[in-house]
Amino acid sequence: MKIAVVGLGLIGGSICKSLKKNTFHHIMGSDIDAEVCEKALSCGAVDEIITPEQLGEADMTMICLYPQAIVNFVREHADRFKSGSIVTDSCGIKEYVVNGCTEVLAQRGVIFVGSHPMAGREFSGFDYSTDDLFVGASYIVTPTEDTPKMAIDLLATLACCMGFEKVVTATPQQHDTNIAFTSQLAHVVSNAYVKSPSLFNADGFSAGSFLDLTRVAKLNEDMWTGLFLCNKKALLFELNNIIEHLGQYKTAIEDGDAAALREILKNGRERKEKSIELYEKNKNN
Repeated sequence: MKIAVVGLGLIGGSICKSLKKNTFHHIMGSDIDAEVCEKALSCGAVDEIITPEQLGEADMTMICLYPQAIVNFVREHADRFKSGSIVTDSCGIKEYVVNGCTEVLAQRGVIFVGSHPMAGREFSGFDYSTDDLFVGASYIVTPTEDTPKMAIDLLATLACCMGFEKVVTATPQQHDTNIAFTSQLAHVVSNAYVKSPSLFNADGFSAGSFLDLTRVAKLNEDMWTGLFLCNKKALLFELNNIIEHLGQYKTAIEDGDAAALREILKNGRERKEKSIELYEKNKNN
């Protein structure tokens, strides 16, 4: 099968390298940066470099761009995809992308299936892509009611070949609601956390908890701006929720209310323990 990967950054580059390492598919790469294309070709991550005009050669196209850029690319090049082929993406939000791409491609006999490889690093760009980035991670597929099962199964098979541990199927809306909590909120909190004036006086005073909480503060602001704004409703719900709870901690500490503070902390611990129990239960089923 001929697979085109559009956008050879961290995720797109890792997809190419993983597919080349673990499958015999013919991998075609495309990127607006000629230097990146040369790197991908010279290191063997792709078999050839193509232009958008050659998309009709691909049986599957994986578009690894920012959300708005994915929709714009699909609409601009809709006539170039092969009829009967499958197009997917790797974007961290799904409803915006699925709604923007599915119908315009369906009119041309092309199947669009939203997907999201749940993996990444605090670095971006092709230079940081690896052939094992997805090992042990989850791959989320977000079909619509009209998505052929064949397309879902093919993506699931490719995900397994790339080392993903689990393939999860969800609606685009379910994906975005969950991702606002599990990923987007964490990036906002981490990025806000390091804005304390104490940050530059922490040398020698930081341990694992500091490193864990601040790791994703080093983000790609261009990508995350688009992701946040395209998932505004769900992310605002999570932000309002955490702001409300932080207010409870603040009030208890200001008032010196040890009983209230202890109860707040206990509730958080118990919820975390319950989530671990549920995770282990689901993992063993």
